[in-house]
Amino acid sequence: MSTTPTLPAPATDQADAADLREFGYEPELRRGIGSYASFAAGFSFVSILTTVFQLFAFGFSFGGPAFFWTWPLVFAGQFMVALTFAELAARYPLSGCIYQWSRRLAGATVGWFAGWVMIIAQIATVAAAAIALQVVLPQIWSGFQLVGGDPSLTSTSGATNAVLLGSILITITTIINVIGVRLMAIVNSTGVTLEIIGVVAVIGLLLFHAERGPGVVFDTGGTGTGLAYVGPFLVSALMAAYVVVGFDSAGELSEETRDPRHTAPRTILRALAAAGIGGGLMLLVALMAAPSLTDGRLATEGLPYVLTSRLGETGGRILLVDVAIAVAVCTLAIQTAGSRMIFSMARDGVLPFSAALARVPARTGTPVLPAIVVGAGAIAVLLVNIGQAALFTAITSVCIVMLYIAYALVTVPLLARRLKGWPGGEEGVSTERGGRLFTLGRFGIAVNVLAVVYGIGMILNLGWPRQEVYDPAGAHWYLHYFSLLFVGGAILAGALVYSRYRARTRSLHLTLPVVAPGEPA
Repeated sequence: MSTTPTLPAPATDQADAADLREFGYEPELRRGIGSYASFAAGFSFVSILTTVFQLFAFGFSFGGPAFFWTWPLVFAGQFMVALTFAELAARYPLSGCIYQWSRRLAGATVGWFAGWVMIIAQIATVAAAAIALQVVLPQIWSGFQLVGGDPSLTSTSGATNAVLLGSILITITTIINVIGVRLMAIVNSTGVTLEIIGVVAVIGLLLFHAERGPGVVFDTGGTGTGLAYVGPFLVSALMAAYVVVGFDSAGELSEETRDPRHTAPRTILRALAAAGIGGGLMLLVALMAAPSLTDGRLATEGLPYVLTSRLGETGGRILLVDVAIAVAVCTLAIQTAGSRMIFSMARDGVLPFSAALARVPARTGTPVLPAIVVGAGAIAVLLVNIGQAALFTAITSVCIVMLYIAYALVTVPLLARRLKGWPGGEEGVSTERGGRLFTLGRFGIAVNVLAVVYGIGMILNLGWPRQEVYDPAGAHWYLHYFSLLFVGGAILAGALVYSRYRARTRSLHLTLPVVAPGEPA
C-alpha cells in the first residue's frame, strides 16, 4: 500500500500561518488569493456596473443632473474610511475584519454588535444584488421572463420572476463558495475583468455620442436652487451612498490572501479608487449623452434607456450581458464576505450553532455552512418581494444604513484609540515582503475625524424617515419609519442573542498581537 506524500507548504504560506497563530487562531482557510483576486473582491462588491445601472434613475429623479456632485462627495468620505481600514488591515489580517477590528479596538461587546449588524446587512445586500437580474435579463431576451409577461419589479409577475432568477443565481454562487475559494477567486476575477472592460466601453461609447458638454452637471433640472436644493441633493446622495460600500471585502478575505499585511491595505484602496473614478465617469458621460434631460425617461428608466437609445438594441444588449455578469460576481462577492463574517464569529463561539458554523472541511479549506446560511437567508429576504415590492425596497435601503453603522463601530473606536497613541511600538515591524506597514502617520487623526464625521452624517441621511424614499406610494405608515424600526429591531434581536453568549464573548482573549509590542492597551 502506497501513500502520497504531503508536500510542504511554501515558505510564504508558512510565514502567514505563523502570523495568524499570533492572534490565537489555527490556519484553516486555504490561502489561494493573490493581489488581483483581492482587488476583485472589493471591486465586485461595489460593482458600479450593477449598482449605477440600478440606481441612476433614483439619483436623477430627486436631484436632476446636478446629483452628479453627490458621487465625488460620497467617494471622498468613503475614501477617508478606507484609509483607516487599510491601516487596520495591515495590523489585523483576519477574516470577519469588521468584527475583529472593532472588538480589538473597543472590546468584545462592541465588536460583537459590529459583526451582528454586518451579517444582517450582508445577507440583505446579497438579495438586493441578486434581484438586479430582473432589471437586466428580460431586456436582453424576453425568454428570461419565466413567469407572466410584465417584467416590472412592482408587478406580480415581475416580482415573482425576480425572486426566481435571484434564487437561481444565489444557488449558483452558494455552490461556487462551497467548492472553494480558488474557484470563487477565478470566477470573481474573470467577472471583474469583464466588468472593467464594460465600464470602459460604456464611458467611451457614450462619450462618442455626447450631445452636451460637462457643464450639464451644474443643472439642477428644476429640483431647486440655492438652499432649496439642499433637501433634494441630500436625498439624491443616497444613490452614491448605496453604491460605494463593500470595499472592505479584501480585508474579509485576509486569511485566504497571500501576504495579507502587504496586499489587503493596497487592494482596499485600489478597489475603491477604481470604482470611484469609473462610476463618476459613467455618471458624467450618461448625462452628456442622454437623448433628453426633460422627457422624464432618465428618472424612470435610467442608464439602460441611455444605452439602448444611443447604441441601438444590439449594442445595448451586448453591454447588458456584461451588466448581468457584473450582477452575478457582485452577488458572489457579497455572499463570500458574509460567510467569512459568520465563520469568524463562530470560531470564537459567540453565535448559535458555532461549532457547525466554524467547521472547515480540510478538502476545500472554505467555510461551507456559513455560505449556505447566507444564501438561504438572502433567498428568504427575496421572497418578501412577492406582493411586497415596497417592503423589499425598504429592506434593501436599510441594509446600507446597517453597513454604515458597522463601519462607524470601527472608525469611532479607532479614533478614540488613536487619541491615546495608536498605533505605537512598531519599530522593526514589517509586512511579509519586508516593507513598512501601511500607516497614515501624522495625518491619521485628521483622516479618522473626517471618516467619523462623514459616517455619522451619512447614517443620519440614510436613516432619516423620508416618505419619498421608504414609502413613495404611501402604502403603509410603517414603511415611512422603516429605517428606525428595522435598525431598532435588529439591535433588539442582537441583544437577545448576545445575552446568551455574553459570558463567552467577554472571556475572549483580546490581547493585541505581538506586531505592535508597545501599543497602548
